[in-house]
Amino acid sequence: MTNIWKAAELGQSIWCDYISRELLSSGGLDEMMEKGVRGVTSNPAIFNKAISKGDGYDDAIKAMAKSGMFDLDIYEGLALEDISDAADRMTPVFEATGGTDGYVSLEVDPRLADDEERTVSEALRLRSLLGRPNVMIKIPATEAGISALERATAAGVSVNATLIFSVAQTEAVGRAYIRGLKARLDRGDDVSSVRSVASLFVSRVDSAVDPLLQERAPELMGKIAVDNARLAYNRWGEIFSGADWKLLAKAGGCPQRMLWASTGTKNRSYRDTLYVEELIGPDTVNTVPPATMDAFLDHGLVENRVACDLDDAFLRRQSLVDLGVDLDRICDGLREDGVDAFVTAFDELLNAVREKASSFR
Repeated sequence: MTNIWKAAELGQSIWCDYISRELLSSGGLDEMMEKGVRGVTSNPAIFNKAISKGDGYDDAIKAMAKSGMFDLDIYEGLALEDISDAADRMTPVFEATGGTDGYVSLEVDPRLADDEERTVSEALRLRSLLGRPNVMIKIPATEAGISALERATAAGVSVNATLIFSVAQTEAVGRAYIRGLKARLDRGDDVSSVRSVASLFVSRVDSAVDPLLQERAPELMGKIAVDNARLAYNRWGEIFSGADWKLLAKAGGCPQRMLWASTGTKNRSYRDTLYVEELIGPDTVNTVPPATMDAFLDHGLVENRVACDLDDAFLRRQSLVDLGVDLDRICDGLREDGVDAFVTAFDELLNAVREKASSFR
């Protein structure tokens, strides 16, 4: 039994935070599934790396370019094919888990992050084009994105709310999901077929906070990101055990799960499995980059730790206030930076596709 299967026994699903045509064609994803992987996530940076580096997509780009397609349509064609392929491979997991796992996520155009109307339209369009129940559409948790999440949920779209950094964002996303399901219930629509995850980014919090603590409180370095995730998980538990949720649960609604993203260790002085090991626990997902997954399979420790040390996490959070470190402001900045980074990656991806397509025309 692999560590991934052991984590599943404790209530955590491990998903792969990477997709490429080579991963699919080589059987790499199938091997991951045999080891216990239960889903796949993508984002503009991942597709940029997959499509712009190497020649794995060149034949497909050449064929699309010769048919008269241009950069955005070519990218979308490539992405839809990869996501569809991965979703089909994940269908047995989806069916075996009763729709809890087996999902593959595709993000809306990140340039729409502050446009609620177009984000909703894009989510509906992508869901329709993919036509598979085990696809989640990723929507950034900006103010506009949270409103779009509510409306997309009400329309029956399973949403992966991404670029969450704070407890406040976690709560806003959870409440939006509940309101979306309630709108479905009020219309008499089925609520049991809609699922969602709230993707809270972990390691980037330490990357932002550690430099502020190095001189003032070095003993707190490497702890704030995990604390932040645990406090978000605690708030999630309160939201999905309240009266509003119980009504939906009685009607067959499934709770939105916390998903830990950005779980590769960026600081080499920290354990390479830190952000996986410390956040294992019930009703959670961890989407893990391949290198971190290999490390976790090789030497990870599997324990139910997501709710550990909660009292001290609250105290450390208060100590940040005393030190003049505004974690909420930092998290807001990280969200804005995350959107900007995805827009940059998306633009770079389209430029790479454009250049390759031009060489084939």
